Amino acid sequence: MLTACTPAFLDDLAAQLPPDTLRPPEARHLQEPRGRWHGQAGALALPRSTQEVAVILRACHAAGVGVVPYGGGTGLVGGQVAAGEMRPVILSLERMAAIRAVYPSENVMIAEAGVILADVQKAAEAVERLFPLSLASEGSARIGGLLACNAGGVNVLRYGNARDLALGLEVVFADGQIWHGLKRLRKDNTGYDLRHLMIGSEGTLGVITAASLRLAPRPARQGAALMVVPDPDAALRLLALAQARMGDGISAFELIGAMGLDFLAQTMPQIRQPFAQPPAWMVLIDLGLPAGLAPDTALEELFSEAHDTGLVLDGVIAASLAHRAEFWALREAIPEANRHIGAISSHDISLPLSEIPAFIRRAGPALARLNDYRINCFGHLGDGNLHYNVFPVPGRTRADHAAERDAIKACVHDLVHEMGGSVSAEHGVGRLKTADLVTYGDPVKLAAMRAIKAALDPKGIMNPGAVLA
Repeated sequence: MLTACTPAFLDDLAAQLPPDTLRPPEARHLQEPRGRWHGQAGALALPRSTQEVAVILRACHAAGVGVVPYGGGTGLVGGQVAAGEMRPVILSLERMAAIRAVYPSENVMIAEAGVILADVQKAAEAVERLFPLSLASEGSARIGGLLACNAGGVNVLRYGNARDLALGLEVVFADGQIWHGLKRLRKDNTGYDLRHLMIGSEGTLGVITAASLRLAPRPARQGAALMVVPDPDAALRLLALAQARMGDGISAFELIGAMGLDFLAQTMPQIRQPFAQPPAWMVLIDLGLPAGLAPDTALEELFSEAHDTGLVLDGVIAASLAHRAEFWALREAIPEANRHIGAISSHDISLPLSEIPAFIRRAGPALARLNDYRINCFGHLGDGNLHYNVFPVPGRTRADHAAERDAIKACVHDLVHEMGGSVSAEHGVGRLKTADLVTYGDPVKLAAMRAIKAALDPKGIMNPGAVLA
């Protein structure tokens, strides 16, 4: 049982920390982007060092006070908001925003957990390297939170998830002990890999305070194309053809449906659409190639072969980097257009690549048996991650379908599970999907997770209510 964060506890904790480390909670730390949770807290802690994080956790562990680690607050599953628990301490890493070291010859950077992703990208660019994690919230998301949630983004096809971009971690465990694991090694077979245990644990086992990040060479030449495909089956075959021709030169392969383009036209008409008539399906292909290889030529040859075999019906190849940026602006505006329309139920799912076309064919009719809806299906086809979002038809609002939300989610998630997929692809479990984890998770895995939680956080103070309800 957790203990309330009392004034006496806070007075005692404040005496152990520099002035201004503890503050009353701010409104921005008590809500999440979709407005589904509004949290509560006894205090906001703003440590400036790993040692101060250790002091805070040691005190909370001794008193049994809950701790909610807070990064950039951009998560979409409620992992950063404590709703309904005993007034915890919100532990924000925003002051720990130093890039401690960069090793260009090793392709490694050591960054504290509070560094904003865009700043990591800029620091890598300054030494002619690339930190390839890229997502819509990169201007506010912080490295610690991204690693804690094992964030994905648009470049997973080529570079992997966040866990693939971390060589080592510095972590403060629930009892205040510090794990000094900031190694820069590619090979280190010295027992259990705590790095991978902590990445994706969503702050339920400890607090990531710094990370050794893997950098990559910057592609010398970049290019992109939008290609119209008849259906998702053709998109999948186009992906295989593109990989056969260009291998790891493909950085991203995004599927975009007509509904997403329609929502953009309705809500964000300033976004230039590439085709006069929005196609039913198109893909955004992004390339990053070494010097001496021309992306536009590679894309032209891909288009020609795919068009001859009926995989592609039409297409536009970026004529410049600015033109490529326009393609990406369109893709990255789709979630914002979704928010303007107002989804009844949103789903971050992944499937085996070969099952994606069948899922799309089956999910629509299954949902139609519940009611009439609009579906915006888009996402990272290259790594099997779809955003499958359900919206009201014109003239109705999501509030009109509030009673159907659970049935819609169950319909989608049941089908995903049946087809060997995951109901949480890149946004994590948080508080939104704790019941789904029980419904669809392997019971042996869940038992092991609970055992790990009990061993590392026996009092249950770390992000209570997240992941394991």
